Amino acid sequence: MRITSTANDNIKHVRALQAKSRARRNANQFVIEGVNLLEEALETGTPIDEIYYTEGFAEDGDALLLALSETGAPLIPVSAEVMEAISDTQSPQGILAVLPTPTISPTDEITLALVIDGVSDPGNMGTIMRSAVGAGIDVMIVTTGTVDLTNPKVVRSAMGAHFRLPVQRLSWEGIASRYGNHILFLAEPSGGAPHHSIDWTQPAVLIVSDETQGPSEDAARLAHVRVSIPMAGGFDSLNVAVAASVMMFEAVRQRREAQ
Repeated sequence: MRITSTANDNIKHVRALQAKSRARRNANQFVIEGVNLLEEALETGTPIDEIYYTEGFAEDGDALLLALSETGAPLIPVSAEVMEAISDTQSPQGILAVLPTPTISPTDEITLALVIDGVSDPGNMGTIMRSAVGAGIDVMIVTTGTVDLTNPKVVRSAMGAHFRLPVQRLSWEGIASRYGNHILFLAEPSGGAPHHSIDWTQPAVLIVSDETQGPSEDAARLAHVRVSIPMAGGFDSLNVAVAASVMMFEAVRQRREAQ
């Protein structure tokens, strides 16, 4: 039966997941929206708890709905008004899903890790995750003060990276203990060794920090080497997502050439 009321308990739950990190944490669930993310979830075999869609979407999206039905997750039709209420976008595509929070374990051998040092902007965080998947990062480590990875804006910006990227949540002491045999590089806006002069073929950890706050005291204390991207044209720094991407793909280039 189609849901037409926002007072429905399921709808209240979805709205809470969209609005509150505590609700997502307590339920161990988050929300994805739109065709691309649903297709990514299918392609990666990611579990799905519930799917909500409008009749308008079903007119053209029947093939996707058929594929989603094979996952065993319930398909729940809702009115356009309810979809607007549970969507976090201004122009909903007419389909969204509730998923368990991803838990992807890293491999035993980690040669390149990325540490997120309190990055707070959701768009930057999502872009970093997307680049990390593209660069083949073995694991992304999240520290205290970092934006919730299941924030709807992070999820949209990451474009499916949540389904492919191993994530660990560690204290700085945990990072020091677990990655004591790696060289820890701290990205700095300026003054560090040029990123292209670093030997990224050795076991390495790259720490990137919130661009407004700068590196935390823990990150600065733990790092072995500070690294920067040489700039021209009078600019003194890059957006953290861009800088992280540049450094990660420099590591990819060096590692590919060393093979």
